[in-house]
Amino acid sequence: MTEPDLFALEAVVVGQPKRSMWRRYTGPLLAVSTVEGTPLAQVKDINHQHFFLTRTSGEFILRIEKRSWYEPLQQFGPVRFHFADRADREVGTAAARGLVKSRQLTLRTEGGRRLLLTRRGQLSAEWHLTEPDPAGGPAPEILGRVTVSSIDSWTGLQQYDVEMTHHLDASERQTVIASVVCLHLVRRPPGEGSTVV
Repeated sequence: MTEPDLFALEAVVVGQPKRSMWRRYTGPLLAVSTVEGTPLAQVKDINHQHFFLTRTSGEFILRIEKRSWYEPLQQFGPVRFHFADRADREVGTAAARGLVKSRQLTLRTEGGRRLLLTRRGQLSAEWHLTEPDPAGGPAPEILGRVTVSSIDSWTGLQQYDVEMTHHLDASERQTVIASVVCLHLVRRPPGEGSTVV
């Protein structure tokens, strides 16, 4: 049976893999699967600055590089993520600003399309994917949704259900899925325990 094309799907699940509380976890940071649970890809944390998205076969898909203006005080300044393909060519970006960086991510796709991933409210577990309107806010048409839930209240593991419309092409879906990884990183920085913003 052939593996589904990750960027052809309109819905995927990005989540933290289950782990034992009693042993040191050494697996991937995040796993990407179909809604039915078929594994598609995984995200490996290389050094808290570089993250690799690979297929379950191990084939490299994307490198996500995290950049912030001053690393020791990164929670106070903007953070930017750059996505690069296997030829080290930039294929998209995501950026977050403010003290609560998970309120909104500004995305730029490989084709130059600008998108916003915006939280509906301060305590909301849902983000809407839209294009910015000329006034600077999100446009009314929703191109996708990201809904977060806890899959293990004891260890605080998170799962992101990602839904995208047919108005996005494969390269734009690639940027959206990479931005969900970034959303997880600004909500739950590596090594920060169960911190959630």
